[in-house]
Amino acid sequence: MGIFDVMGPIMIGPSSSHTAGAAKLGRMARLLFQREIEEVDIYFHGSFADTYQGHGTDRAVIGGLLGYLPDDVRIRNSLENAEELGLKFKFHTVNLRNVHPNTLMIELKSKDNSLSVTGSSVGGGSIVITRIDNTKVRMIGQLPTLWILHKDRPGEVGIITSVLGNYRLNIAYMQVLRNKKGDQGSCIIELDHKPNKYLINYLENMDDIKQVRYLPPL
Repeated sequence: MGIFDVMGPIMIGPSSSHTAGAAKLGRMARLLFQREIEEVDIYFHGSFADTYQGHGTDRAVIGGLLGYLPDDVRIRNSLENAEELGLKFKFHTVNLRNVHPNTLMIELKSKDNSLSVTGSSVGGGSIVITRIDNTKVRMIGQLPTLWILHKDRPGEVGIITSVLGNYRLNIAYMQVLRNKKGDQGSCIIELDHKPNKYLINYLENMDDIKQVRYLPPL
């Protein structure tokens, strides 16, 4: 047993699951969206729905959406800070099926785009993103991660991994997804080291890649 198992994560309390984890979920949604957030609807499920106000889950999620880390004291005033910045936000409760009790869904909107992110706080400040829009995923935010949207065609995933190899990046975990054959596919790639800006720029300029998101460890 390590010291983390005894003391838990460094955070603004009171709960690693309801505050630290919630802040990470909000921050992950911000990183995935990478646009100016104008409106956000947050749906709390299970124990989140029962206690989100008393445990400060609402403030933690908004803090994460503003880019605050779990130990940032500004989380205490995140609702007021968001209002001052012009961010419109609403909280709701919802009953989602077959999910962890500490689950929330975040719907983000900008002038020209939107994104839905569903994730769970699974204890000790750890999280897992389980759905992006209508696609099931698995993101835990512990390693440098690339989320790549690309055309679903033979060989495309191999080309992407070859590019990573040329930049001497080792893949720790990879998930390949698609909703329909020949339409759009996506890769979630966890790496041992942070990719540099030249690699990301190279991937973004490849013909069959629609979007590249880099997610640093949370």
